[in-house]
Amino acid sequence: MTDNETPAEDQVGDRVAGLLLAAGGGRRLGGRPKALLEHRGHPLVEHAVEVLRTAGCARVHVVLGARAADVRARAALDGCTLVDNPDWEQGMGSSLRAGLGSLAATGARAALVCLVDQPGIGAAATARVRARFRDETSLASAAYAGVRGHPVLLGAAHWAGVAATASGDRGARAYLREHEAEIALVECGDVARPYDIDTEADLVHLE
Repeated sequence: MTDNETPAEDQVGDRVAGLLLAAGGGRRLGGRPKALLEHRGHPLVEHAVEVLRTAGCARVHVVLGARAADVRARAALDGCTLVDNPDWEQGMGSSLRAGLGSLAATGARAALVCLVDQPGIGAAATARVRARFRDETSLASAAYAGVRGHPVLLGAAHWAGVAATASGDRGARAYLREHEAEIALVECGDVARPYDIDTEADLVHLE
C-alpha cells in the first residue's frame, strides 16, 4: 500500500465487485451485439468496464453471450473475469444469475450491477451508488427524478433471492419490488442520463 492509498477505499473496492451484463444480441439492432457497438472509439463493453473501474470497483465480472468469441477478440477486457452465459437468449435474468454465481466464491460482499447499453450513466452516478455499500445486507439503486434505475447495488445476502426470481428480461425487478422498503434510492439525474440503446433510433446517443 502506498502513502496515497486509503485502506477503507481499498477494502470497499475489493468487496464491491462490478457486475456488467453485456450478453444481449441486439435483436432490434439487426442482430448487432450491444457489447460491440462503438462509443467514443471503443466497444461499449470497454466503455462500461472503465466506468465501473473509475467508480472504484477493483474487481469487474463481465457476462458475455451473443458472439462472445468476437467480443473477447475485439474488446480490451484485460483484468476482467469473463463469464459466458450460454442461455443469454432467455434474457437478462439468465445473465444476472450467471454473474452472481461467478461472484459466489470471490469474497465479494456486494455486486454493483450495470448494463452495457446505458452509456449515459457514467462513473459519477456509479460511484454514488457504490458509496451506499455498508455490508452484505446493503440494497441500493440509482434513481432518476425519483424513479428507480441502474446501477443497482446488491449485497451478497440478497443474491440467492435475486437469482431465484430473475427470469426473462426482468432481471432483479421482481425481487426489488418485493423489497422496496429496504432500497436506498440514490438520486443521479443531475449527473447521468438513463437511456438504453435498444433500437436504431437510439444509436444517436453514441459518439
